Amino acid sequence: MSTMDINVHYVTRVEGHGNLHARIRDGQLEECRWEVPEAPRFFEAMIRGRPYYDAPFITSRICGICSIGHVMAAIQGVENAIGFVPTEQTMLLRKLLLHGETVQSHILHAYYLAAPDFVGAPSVVPLASTHKEVVLRAVRLHRLANEWCDLIGGRTTHPISAVVGGWTRVPTADDLRGLRERIVAALPDVEATVALFQALPVPQFTRDTEYLALKKPDEYAWYGGDIASTDGDVTPLPEYRRKVKEFIVPHSTAKRARGNRNSFAVGALARVNVNYAQLSPLARSAAQALGIKPVTCNPYLNSAAQVIETAHAMEDSLAIIDQLLARGLREEGYAVAIRPGTGVGGVEVPRGTLYHEYTIDADGKITDANFIIPTGQNHQNIEDDLRALVPGLVGRSQEEITLSMEMLVRSYDPCISCSTHLLTVEFV
Repeated sequence: MSTMDINVHYVTRVEGHGNLHARIRDGQLEECRWEVPEAPRFFEAMIRGRPYYDAPFITSRICGICSIGHVMAAIQGVENAIGFVPTEQTMLLRKLLLHGETVQSHILHAYYLAAPDFVGAPSVVPLASTHKEVVLRAVRLHRLANEWCDLIGGRTTHPISAVVGGWTRVPTADDLRGLRERIVAALPDVEATVALFQALPVPQFTRDTEYLALKKPDEYAWYGGDIASTDGDVTPLPEYRRKVKEFIVPHSTAKRARGNRNSFAVGALARVNVNYAQLSPLARSAAQALGIKPVTCNPYLNSAAQVIETAHAMEDSLAIIDQLLARGLREEGYAVAIRPGTGVGGVEVPRGTLYHEYTIDADGKITDANFIIPTGQNHQNIEDDLRALVPGLVGRSQEEITLSMEMLVRSYDPCISCSTHLLTVEFV
């Protein structure tokens, strides 16, 4: 079929509502849009006038999947604004909690949302009978991650233990020893996950892309760092607005972003491309097995990159736990002195780099805030990928083209509701 209209309302197996539209006439792609029709959120206005310590708890409600990442970005932004420097123990525990969320979210997407596409299933539900052990493996890993987040953060989602200045509760040595045993016991499931994704048929599609991720000289960056581009430039985190240039389009209620080019991508594949040399041994082995090395520009491989990062998060967590146990855990409190100022927090959450910026006055009240969500940064790149993908599919059936487009969107693991960020939109 050389003439067709594709309209998908809404793409399934993603968070939130996103529409696909393509218009093909006489074998030529005339129009292609990735639309976000959701209502805006207003969180930046919501927290103005609130005390600084409310920021993590309010902003965690931006997302039920990346709530831990929002807490960490908020804490980091506020602490940078008031000039507070956390202890090494606090930093180690924050990274351990972020790793729990990374495993939690990556397993959810890779197994439940993305994998069915590769085997021709409409969802994970039919796979419970046809591939029972695979689904049970996913359940085991997801349960571990949920209980990991609960142990360190005080709740599986919207954590309450991590606060500006430190922790309201520090896990015990026995808590960490128990978590360590469970992570070690789960490593065979991680290796089996690598083998599974090694066997899945991945669409062959590439488009030269700029990838952005946080980078540090001594570790695979998750919490803070500079903004590194696969184009070669590096931007200090406080200058994030100079690199991440937001803009709007008439067919979306979510802002978009560009860097050096018309668009860029963030997320697991971006991080692996930027930080490949700092992957843990198990993660490096997974990357080799899955055929990913810098710079890989196939967006469908983002799910495979999530598997690589799951291996890294598990192995790095073992090292963090060993450090904490060797140091000896201690209660530290979380009192801070208030100094007015502006600070930026940058955290790598499952879907990419998350930015929180806060201005705090002398009374400790928030006077201004700005958030840039990973999926908001990916929207334009998704649309640019679709425009490059569809012409190569002309000649296939409408069902095949539609599925390929939906799979590409799902590969980004978008969190669409979190990205809706505008106050006023005029549709023309």
